[in-house]
Amino acid sequence: MPDFLRTVLAALFVLGVLVFVHELGHYLAARWRGVHVEVFSIGFGRPLLRWRDRVGTEWRLCVLPIGGYVKPHGFEGTEDATPEMRAAWLPGRTFHDKPVLSRAIVIAAGPVFNFLLAVLLFAAVFATAGKPADPSDVAMMRPTVGGIASGSAAERAGLKEGDLIEAVDGATITSFGNLQRLIAASPGRTVRLQVLRNGQERDLQATLGTVHGGGGLTSGQLGVMAEPPPPRRVGVGEALVAAVHTTAVVIASWVAGLWQMLTGHVAASQLGGTLRIAQMSGQFAAAGTASLLTFMAILSINLGLVNLLPVPILDGGRLLFYAIEALRGRPVSRGVQEAGFRAGFALIAGVFLFATVNDLAQFGLFGWLRHVIG
Repeated sequence: MPDFLRTVLAALFVLGVLVFVHELGHYLAARWRGVHVEVFSIGFGRPLLRWRDRVGTEWRLCVLPIGGYVKPHGFEGTEDATPEMRAAWLPGRTFHDKPVLSRAIVIAAGPVFNFLLAVLLFAAVFATAGKPADPSDVAMMRPTVGGIASGSAAERAGLKEGDLIEAVDGATITSFGNLQRLIAASPGRTVRLQVLRNGQERDLQATLGTVHGGGGLTSGQLGVMAEPPPPRRVGVGEALVAAVHTTAVVIASWVAGLWQMLTGHVAASQLGGTLRIAQMSGQFAAAGTASLLTFMAILSINLGLVNLLPVPILDGGRLLFYAIEALRGRPVSRGVQEAGFRAGFALIAGVFLFATVNDLAQFGLFGWLRHVIG
């Protein structure tokens, strides 16, 4: 398949599935809490397809497949509704009449479904393509060099990929974890390595690097990486447990990355948008089904977390208003909500524009324009 066509189809598939699952969470939660859903739309703009189901919900597939929405009945509230809207309300089935807990459940269900989708995708990959090795598995492996860091002590000493490190200063090495502990205890020292390469014994000398940790502690660094074992297939139960753990790790990494970006430790140029998602969708699709599903799982977690940010207009902003309402015993004033939504829309639009500029810069558009103008 041509690269461009594969990228377009993969992006449509990835974004379509993630948006559908997110909105399905809102839809099912609304049905559960007794709220009628008027519209379930994938995409924005003019509908390409539309149909109405037996409960009266209109399903739409629209021309711009970059998002979607669910419109609960009576979502606009009494202050915003026209007399005609109020006359058409179904008693007991409007969103605004539900208790604050029910409204919060409907809003939170979208991100929750994104996290559940990630768990299912990770579990499917682990059960079919195999589960990657745990750090503990790598630590128990034979100390065979799988990779060498550029400019490291290992590179200067002449170590090669595939070398088996048998001893350090005469101490026998039985596992990669054993090697790590011995090297960490010798910062800055020159050590003698006994290496087996292509069936021949070799003696090498390496002057270890020094890594400074917290509390003034230092540790040695050789600069070699283990060759991880191939993924192993696991049962459904173990796959689900591993998928939940992996999802939690990705969430923690995302939060840490966001904090580093906000504090300036990570460049804002790393922020990507829809164009980069499309590009990566095509790349992961070319790598195989397991790679594409893993990418979708990580992207689904990102979508859920972004929507939970306490920014008005996002799900997290509405949940923040509902939390204040629950504490105060009355809703946040309409003026404050409208000001918040306007500020939230401006912020999201600005971030979207900034991410798009980053994407175009990464694709080389601005360099090409400078070349043409020059």
